[in-house]
Amino acid sequence: MANVKNTADKKKTAKTRKRVNRNIDKGQVHITTSFNNNIVVFTDMEGNVISSCSSGKLGLKGSKKSTPFAAQTCVEEAGKVALDNGMKSVEVYVKGPGNGRENAIRCLSTLGFTVTLIKDVSPIAHNGCRPPKRRRI
Repeated sequence: MANVKNTADKKKTAKTRKRVNRNIDKGQVHITTSFNNNIVVFTDMEGNVISSCSSGKLGLKGSKKSTPFAAQTCVEEAGKVALDNGMKSVEVYVKGPGNGRENAIRCLSTLGFTVTLIKDVSPIAHNGCRPPKRRRI
């Protein structure tokens, strides 16, 4: 019985990443609003993600995910983490046709960020698909 290993002695420890608070003065906010969801990502100027949030992460389901209220709460949730990292001024890049575009930008100023740039980066169709072949009769 000496060869039997006791599994209670070996406890597995979960490795967790330690959050590092960085002092970032200027950053970017990427707001993606579709007809079904809202996604907000705070990055530094190089594009490294600091914090992010989506409507589904907040626990909203179905048609409530695409509301202006959901976009506002996403910005508040991700913005608090960005403020803790020292971010003060942001450039805002908005993408998509959703309802929460204006509310998300307004919420940034209420949190205390200074907005230096607002740019719409929605994809625009330039010429559409190739039409089908001409019909031969």
